[in-house]
Amino acid sequence: MEWMLLPLKRYAEFSGRSRRKEFWMFWLLTLILGIIAGIIDGILGLTTSAISVRLLVQLAVLCPSIAVGIRRMHDQDRSGWWILCPIANIIFLFIEGTKGPNRFGPDPKDPGNAEAFA
Repeated sequence: MEWMLLPLKRYAEFSGRSRRKEFWMFWLLTLILGIIAGIIDGILGLTTSAISVRLLVQLAVLCPSIAVGIRRMHDQDRSGWWILCPIANIIFLFIEGTKGPNRFGPDPKDPGNAEAFA
């Protein structure tokens, strides 16, 4: 659960690096929240209205999603601008990050740097 919530704690931090685990666990949390919001919308009959619970959830996770995506690119020593290229972005999100420190910061998998990513 900690990995799911870490991007929310670092919601506007666009510098540094994020592990694959952090990115994908946050993606899973976003998916679960979207499903729950969709169910609530269905129960409340908000499926065709402009304002819905699902829209509010999407707006709430927009900034953290962009931030964790950029940090994920940084983990591979790539510019955060790569998230604008959809095909490359999808491929890059599955690739392991660079070992050791890179120009964007220390390796998040290194146990000695655990306090920097908590």
